[in-house]
Amino acid sequence: MEDTSGNKDKQICLGLVAHVDSGKTTLAESILYQSGQIRTLGRVDHKDAFLDTYELEKDRGITIFSKQAQTVIGDRQVTLLDTPGHADFSAEMERTLQVLDYAVLVISGADGVQGQVRTLWTLLDRYEIPVFLFVNKMDQPGTDRTTLLQELKKELDERCVDFGKDQSREELLENIAVCEESLLEYYLETGEIEDEAVRTLIRERKLFPCCFGSALKMQGVEEFLQVFDTFTTAPSYPDVFGAKVYKIARDPSGTRLTYLKITGGTLKVKDILRGRKQQDPEETWEEKVHQIRIYSGASYQAVEEASAGMVCAVAGLDSSWSGEGLGMEEDAQVPMLEPVLSYQILFPDGEDVHLMLLKLRQLEEEVPELHIVWNEQAEEIHVQVMGEVQIEILKSMIEERFGVRAEFGSGSIVYKETITKKVEGVGHFEPLRHYAEVHLILEPGERGSGLVLDNQCSDDVLDKNWQRLILTHLAERKHPGVLTGSEITDLKITLASGRAHQKHTEGGDFRQATYRAVRQGLMKAESILLEPVYDFILEVPQESIGRAMTDIQKMGGSFAPPEQEMDRAVLRGSVPVSELQGYQMEVIAYTKGLGRMSCTLKGYEPCHNAEEIIEAAGYRPQLDADNPAGSVFCAHGAGFYVEWDQVEDYMHLESCLKEEKPREEAAAPRSYTLTSSYGWGDEKELEEIFNRTYGSGQERKYGYQKQKTKTPSRAPKTVYAKKKEEEEYLLVDGYNIIFAWEELKELSKINIQAARDKLMDILSNYQGFKKQTLILVFDAYKVEGHPGEVQKYHNIYVVYTKEAETADQYIEKTVHKIGRTHQVTVATSDGLEQIIIMGQGARRLSAKGLKEEIEQASIEIRETYLDHKDTKGKTYLFDQLSEEMTDFMEEIRQGRKAARKETP
Repeated sequence: MEDTSGNKDKQICLGLVAHVDSGKTTLAESILYQSGQIRTLGRVDHKDAFLDTYELEKDRGITIFSKQAQTVIGDRQVTLLDTPGHADFSAEMERTLQVLDYAVLVISGADGVQGQVRTLWTLLDRYEIPVFLFVNKMDQPGTDRTTLLQELKKELDERCVDFGKDQSREELLENIAVCEESLLEYYLETGEIEDEAVRTLIRERKLFPCCFGSALKMQGVEEFLQVFDTFTTAPSYPDVFGAKVYKIARDPSGTRLTYLKITGGTLKVKDILRGRKQQDPEETWEEKVHQIRIYSGASYQAVEEASAGMVCAVAGLDSSWSGEGLGMEEDAQVPMLEPVLSYQILFPDGEDVHLMLLKLRQLEEEVPELHIVWNEQAEEIHVQVMGEVQIEILKSMIEERFGVRAEFGSGSIVYKETITKKVEGVGHFEPLRHYAEVHLILEPGERGSGLVLDNQCSDDVLDKNWQRLILTHLAERKHPGVLTGSEITDLKITLASGRAHQKHTEGGDFRQATYRAVRQGLMKAESILLEPVYDFILEVPQESIGRAMTDIQKMGGSFAPPEQEMDRAVLRGSVPVSELQGYQMEVIAYTKGLGRMSCTLKGYEPCHNAEEIIEAAGYRPQLDADNPAGSVFCAHGAGFYVEWDQVEDYMHLESCLKEEKPREEAAAPRSYTLTSSYGWGDEKELEEIFNRTYGSGQERKYGYQKQKTKTPSRAPKTVYAKKKEEEEYLLVDGYNIIFAWEELKELSKINIQAARDKLMDILSNYQGFKKQTLILVFDAYKVEGHPGEVQKYHNIYVVYTKEAETADQYIEKTVHKIGRTHQVTVATSDGLEQIIIMGQGARRLSAKGLKEEIEQASIEIRETYLDHKDTKGKTYLFDQLSEEMTDFMEEIRQGRKAARKETP
C-alpha cells in the first residue's frame, strides 16, 4: 500500500497508554531506538529507560508523570508522549489525552483485557482519539494471537483488525471493508480499498489496527511503525493562535513550566499570552513568554518559535493552569477520572501548617486531582488521592521538594450529593452600592453526568455579559451540598433569570448572588448522598465462587450470574468503594493465590449507608459561614441578611418555576408578603424581624421612647416620656398609596397627574375630619436638578422630594426629626419602610389600613353632617364638595354598608 497522504514534514502527537506493567515504556524505548532517536536500548528494570527521568520512577519502575520525546517516523515529525499506566496516576494520563492526535493502546498479551484497559478505552472514546493497538509480550508462554484478537473484539470493539504481515492481502481488505457499509459496497464492486479510505476510517474511529509483538525483544515494532506511518494523517491547523495547556511542572531549578500544544498559528519568545485566572475567572492574566523548550527525555532544546502541532514547555507564565485554553482554544472538559479517597496530611510538631498549605498549592498546580482542602476550624490540610501508591509518591515529593517528612492520617471516602426533584434557587446580593439577583433552576441529572449548565435567560431580562459571568461562576468551583458538605454532582443548573443595576452592579456581586442561589436551591431540595462504586471482575476457582458471592452481597454490591470458564468462575458486578478496601488481599488468601480481581471506577450511586455517613459527618449547613444560603438585601442605606427560607418574600423578580399543585393539596397562603399592597398582616413576625434589626425589648413601643436621665447622687435611671398627643402628624407615601389602591392605580395608567389630584382631594377631606397635620410625599428624585418643593393644598402639605431623594428617605428623615416629641403615623405598604418607621418610634399604617380609615371617616361624616344638617343654616365640609367628590364618597359609603350586611 502506497502513502499518498501528502502530509510530509508535518507534526503528529502520538501518546502511549496502557495498564501498568504492560510494557508501555519499553515500547517507547523500542520506538525511539528503531526510529534512530536513541543509540542504545534502556530498560525499566535497569533504571536507564530514556523517558524515566524522575528518580522515584526509576526506583519503583513505574511511570508517574507524562514525558515527551521527539522522533521521526517515516517522513513525519512525531512528538511521543509516554503516560502513566498505574491507576493511581491515571488522572495525569487523562490530562495528556486532550493534546493527542493518535494513541497507541498497549495491552499485555499475557494478561489480556484488564479493568484498567477498559477504562482507557472509555477515555479514548470520550476524547475521540484514533487508536492503534499493540499487543505486547507475545514472546511469553500461553499467548495466542487468535484468542487475543477475539478478546479485543469482544471486550473493546468489533472493528479491531489484525494488520499483521502474516495475513493475506485479501483477508486484510475484507476485514477492513466490513467496518463501514459504504466501503464494503465499494470493495465488493472493485476488489480494492484505497489507503486514504483506510486513513479516514482510522481517523474517524471506525477502524482500530492491531499489531502484535514483543517490545523488549524488538519483535513487531518495525512492522507497527510501518503501519503507523502508512495510515496516519497529520492534522491541519488554522493561522489564528491557539494552545491547550495540559500540564504544569517545575524543573530542577524551580522554574515553573507550562506544557502546551500549539493548535493554531505560532508562538514566539517575548509573545504576550493572556488568560483567565482559575480561582477567579473574572480576573485575567497577561504574561510574557520568556523561553520555549522542546523536551526530549530529560534534555531540552530552547527555540525561538513553536509552530502549530508542536508540544512545548513555556517558561515565564505564573498564572496558567492545566486544562486552560489559550487564544482561540476553549478550556478542557472536566476530567472523568477523579480521586475517591481523602486523607489528612500530618506534619511534624512545630511545622507552620499555613506555610505548608502555600507550598502544597504548588503541588496541586502540578497534580490538580490532589484537591488540597483547608479546614479552617480544625486548621487541618486534607488531600484527595487516587490510591495508596500515590500517597507514597506524595510523601516523597513533599520531602524532596520542601524538606519536610509528612505522614497521612486514616483515609476516608470522597462522597458527593445530588437532588431528587426540580427546585428554583434564588440569590440576592445588595449591600450598599452593590446589586445582583440570580434565579436558577436546579434539577436532577443522569448518573455520571456531573454538573451540566444551561441558559434560558432572555437578553431582554439580563444583559448577555452578565449571563456569561453567572455561568462562569457556576463552573468555577465545586459547590458543596447540604447533607455533608460534599461536592454536588449529577445536576443540571439552568440560569432562568437575573437582574443587575445599571450603576451599582459589579462582577463580584453576581458571584455572591450565584453562589447563594445554588445554596438556597439545595436547602429547598430533597438531597441524597452518593458514594463511589467500582465495577469489578472477580476470577476465582470454581470451588470458591460461593464465598465470593457471599462477600459481595455483604458489601452491599450486586453482580450478574457467574460465568464458567474451564476450571474458573468469573463474577462481574459493582460494589461500593468503601467496602472493598483490602478485599483483593483476601481474595489472594482464600484462593491460595489463584484468584484475581480487577476494578474500575463505575461512578457515583446512592449511598448504601447514607444515614450513618450523614450523622457521622455532623454537618450543619446553616452554620457554614463560607457557604451562606441566605441573601443580602438593602433598605435605606443599610444591608440586612435574610434567611434562605424567607428569600422569596424579599426577592425583586418573579419566580421562574411555576409548580402546579392539586387544589386540595395546595399550601395555605402566607398571611403577609413584603411586596403586598396591603402591608403586614402578621404582627408577631414583623416584631421578630424588627427585633433582629434593632434589638429586642419594650423600650420602642409605639408612642414611647426610652430616655436616659440623671438624678442627683443616683445612677442613671430609665424613664418613659409620653409623647404629645395633641400634636399628631400623618405622613403619606403618595405613589405607594396610588399603586396600592386599585381605583387610583387604574386612573394612573391613564393620567398620573389625575391620580395625584384625586388622592390629594381624598386626603384633604380626610384631614378636615381628623384635624391632624397631614403631609403627602411624592418622589421627584428622578427629576434632574429638582431642588425639592413643599406646597400647601387646601389643608394638607404636599412635598415633592429633591433630586436623588426618595419619598421613603424623606419620610424616614422626618420621622426621625419629629418622632421623639410628636405622635407620628406613616401610611405606606413598603414592608422595609415599615420596619424603619417602627425603629423610629412611629405608628405605621398600611395602604389597606389607610383606605379603611378613610372609608370609616366618610361614613361618620355622612352620618354626622349630611344626614343631620343644622337647622340654623350652618355650612359643613360636605356642603362644599364637588359633585364628583360627593359621588365618590357615596360609593364608599354604599360599599361599606354592603360589606357589613355580608359579614355574618
